[in-house]
Amino acid sequence: MRLLIVGSLEGHMITAGKIAFERGAKVATVDDINQAMSSLRTGQGADLLLVDIDLDIDTLCKNLLAERFSVPVIACGIGTQPSKAGDAIRSGAKEYIPLPPDAELIAAVLAAVTEETTALVFKDPATAAVLRLAEQIAPSDASVLVTGESGTGKEVMSRYLHSKSKRAKNHFISVNCAAIPENLLESELFGHEKGAFTGAIARRIGKFEEANGGTLLLDEISEMHPRLQAKLLRAVQEREIDRVGGTQPIKVDIRLLATSNRNLEEEVKKGNFREDLYYRLNVVNIEMPALRERPLDIEILAEHFIGKYAKSNGIAKPALTPEAKHQLLQHHWRGNVRELENTMHRAVLLSRDNLISPEAIMLTGSATFGPTPIATPSVPPAVPPAIPGYPAPGKAVASSQPMSGAEASGGAMVGRTVADVERDLILNTLDHCLGNRTHAANILGISIRTLRNKLKLYSEDGIEITGPGGNDSLSPSL
Repeated sequence: MRLLIVGSLEGHMITAGKIAFERGAKVATVDDINQAMSSLRTGQGADLLLVDIDLDIDTLCKNLLAERFSVPVIACGIGTQPSKAGDAIRSGAKEYIPLPPDAELIAAVLAAVTEETTALVFKDPATAAVLRLAEQIAPSDASVLVTGESGTGKEVMSRYLHSKSKRAKNHFISVNCAAIPENLLESELFGHEKGAFTGAIARRIGKFEEANGGTLLLDEISEMHPRLQAKLLRAVQEREIDRVGGTQPIKVDIRLLATSNRNLEEEVKKGNFREDLYYRLNVVNIEMPALRERPLDIEILAEHFIGKYAKSNGIAKPALTPEAKHQLLQHHWRGNVRELENTMHRAVLLSRDNLISPEAIMLTGSATFGPTPIATPSVPPAVPPAIPGYPAPGKAVASSQPMSGAEASGGAMVGRTVADVERDLILNTLDHCLGNRTHAANILGISIRTLRNKLKLYSEDGIEITGPGGNDSLSPSL
């Protein structure tokens, strides 16, 4: 755990840092948000920021987002300051901690951040078999390719491999190759020198250098452009990189992990992925089973997410009714664990009388597995109240009038263009996935790059696009 403390608050922040250090964290301190950003750009990295609430947390969070630093922010202030704390959380801070610091509270925050990135919750023998393989190869420095459908937990497995490796005390750095535009990904991976291109206002250390001594995860590597794959191959083979605009090669000592929800062998045959790079990455392959292939994990994961979101929303943990459990077990889970997590998050917010009933589950689609599919009720269930930041329940409510034969067979779409129907399908799917692009692309059967391009066109036409977490935005991170 790397903790970066930003600000002092009359010395209380330093005290919090000492507590974190005693609990095993590596602690660094800076005075303001500009120094914090400089520290991140130079590759010192952080897994968590503790920030003085009197600093400009809104600007800090915007800068982190703009420069693609995925680091949780915890605001700290002296005593309880509801107004400032609310502003900080609306700006993007995860929590507010009152100071002087309580040792147990600091320890709980560190534990929560660690658990969120490395927790493995399972019960099914299929998952246990995968973990046995992971534990066997984790101590080596061999490159590992983690494959599986979107939402199966490939990044969680990658962090688990790092935690069980001899590099566990060093950095784990993750780069989502699908989320970063092609023209920026090279700089993100290899860094750049000041003035290397328009906007390069300072030298920035890339993820290869930041991960030096530790583990680098290239998430969704199948989305990387073939041009950049050639430069990546050299870095993998030689453990040597060149910053954009640099003149000297830089040696790096890393263990490389990669994930893909595509069949890379097929991508090689199609000419979309370099064969030599594929063999360099695929020294060991760990395939994550789909959630429907490990049914004993469904209930235990559901309970885990219910507890997580009940705690984060400050409510008592609601109980699953037997009918709701049955509904979960019968669902197909095309989005796997990610879909289950989103479903349980909604269910916690929509629970009543401390119970989660089928009405709160709000599953979509009719695909099921198992011997006893759930019958569709003849009377529509009551629509629960809308929750801010989440798709409106019953958004596509059927008319109370019976449909004509033409409408039932698709006649209701007559007169609409294919582009209009495609747009509605894409936006409704993204809405269902609470803005998660990777999940939506998987359900739609298109690449994340294609989805990004479509959303960019819609955004330019002035259409509101659901952002990550279910928030609406006219300028989504594409």
